[in-house]
Amino acid sequence: MKAITAVLVPDMPRSDTPLPLDGRAPRPRMPLAVYVLGLSVFALGTSEFMISGLLQPLARDMNVSIPQAGLLVSAFAIGMVVGAPVLAGATLRLPRRTTLVTLLAVFGLGQVAGAVAPTYEVLFASRVVSALACAGFWAVGAAVAVSLVPPGLKARAMAVMLGGLSVANVLGVPAGALLGQHAGWRAAFWAVAALSAIGLVGVVTLVPRTQPPTGDDRPRLGRELRIYRDGQVWLAITITALNAAATFCLFSYLSPLLTDTAGLDEGWVPTVLVLYGVGALIGTVLGGRVADAHLFGTMYIGLATTTAVLALLAITAHLPMAAVGLAPALGITSFFTAPAINARMFDLAGGAPTLAGATNTSAFNIGNTLGPWVGGLVIGAGWGYKAVSWTSALLAVAALGATAVASLWHRRTAASRVVTGSHPEPAVPAETGGTAG
Repeated sequence: MKAITAVLVPDMPRSDTPLPLDGRAPRPRMPLAVYVLGLSVFALGTSEFMISGLLQPLARDMNVSIPQAGLLVSAFAIGMVVGAPVLAGATLRLPRRTTLVTLLAVFGLGQVAGAVAPTYEVLFASRVVSALACAGFWAVGAAVAVSLVPPGLKARAMAVMLGGLSVANVLGVPAGALLGQHAGWRAAFWAVAALSAIGLVGVVTLVPRTQPPTGDDRPRLGRELRIYRDGQVWLAITITALNAAATFCLFSYLSPLLTDTAGLDEGWVPTVLVLYGVGALIGTVLGGRVADAHLFGTMYIGLATTTAVLALLAITAHLPMAAVGLAPALGITSFFTAPAINARMFDLAGGAPTLAGATNTSAFNIGNTLGPWVGGLVIGAGWGYKAVSWTSALLAVAALGATAVASLWHRRTAASRVVTGSHPEPAVPAETGGTAG
């Protein structure tokens, strides 16, 4: 009888487990495995963004132009866009831990190949391979992180994953640039390879082993692809891409805005970038703590405040201290929204969590590519860096509008289910935006 009860009600506390003195059930804790996945994302994010701080020494050593060296950044972003859904589909029926270990190992080997690359072409190829592995790891890792926690901690689990990306901007990118200046750009690649090895040990040790489902529960690519029939999924993709575009449209040109528009010395740039990264980390943590209970509210607040900060920065960009002070504020508001946006996609995906992670990864990198391109068009038109800030604000407004449509659509869908009595999925609070995926 006890065995039957354990199967039917797996979350029921055992009768011999003492409750705390206040009579409340203990709060669920974040599994250590989720933090290991965040550490691995830190290595992935450092590799993705550190090239921007290594362009000059890399270009000199490889005897290529700065624009050619910059293509290494584009190659990684394109690899992320393409690799996430492709590898998510290719590894759908494989054990998740095995997939994570394989992808992290390939990523580490890609860093080693980059560190010893004799030519620019070999380095370029290593970046593409690393990006494909990075995309696959992020997609599968996000699905694993969500699966390891109860529904009420999904956004916080995603905040840990995104926190790895934020810390990469705070510490990884400046450290890579500093290491490249003093020990050569190849040393930065070796350092990321070492971080990948540490993450690999953590995944092998702490991420639980799982066997792929069999029978009717066996993952089928055709069935998972059905999520793309849902217009709300495409709306969530749009919100993710627009939010990333709004963030990176300005961030990509933050350095010249600080020096050419605000009149700051170049020595201020690393400090401001670190402040932005610290703000991004703070925003990720705060957003992760409130998004599970107030998903759409978190998205509204994050996007509205991001719009306000960008507009204020456009107005006061000529004031040095205003530019310095608003940079961390932009980091907070931009990344405050990220856990909610990611959790929304997992809510909508239902039984296709791996494809949900892949889709969000692609959408983020589409925005990461689109934003700087639009900003470049504005600069090329001669409108200046203030106009880039206004353009970013408009992109944030577009994301805010898409969020309003998504919220209204969700409420109408939830209301229709109540009226018809149809509950095909587990019920959740209306504010969370969907099911427990």
